[in-house]
Amino acid sequence: MVILFDQYNLPDNIFEVIFATDQQVIVADLLVEEMKNNGGELGKTEMSIFATQLHEGTLIKNDVKSVLGKQKSLSYNKRQFYDRILTPMKTMGIINYDMYQKKYKLSENFNKNMMKIGLLWLQELRKPPKSHRLK
Repeated sequence: MVILFDQYNLPDNIFEVIFATDQQVIVADLLVEEMKNNGGELGKTEMSIFATQLHEGTLIKNDVKSVLGKQKSLSYNKRQFYDRILTPMKTMGIINYDMYQKKYKLSENFNKNMMKIGLLWLQELRKPPKSHRLK
């Protein structure tokens, strides 16, 4: 996943930096809120129930109307939820999956990875220039 952002117009919501569409932002926010409401973690079964509720459109968020127009309930394809929301959040370190406990947990690894990326940039910035030859 590639994160592109404008340093002069950073949104207030982290999910608006990470995800491309308003619907993805809402779904990611819903997922994190659901996990926070359950002590920062969800089991495989609970995650599946959450994804099914999204798929069936039975999950309702209070402020969805303001973003998506008249709609109060949100419908999001279950497969796309796993492919476009959960998997990227796992690969970026926002969510960890514990294979032994079979639980998804909110993680601070995203922050650590962002700091590591910043350090990589500082290392690149401090390297001496390379000589190039043009033909």
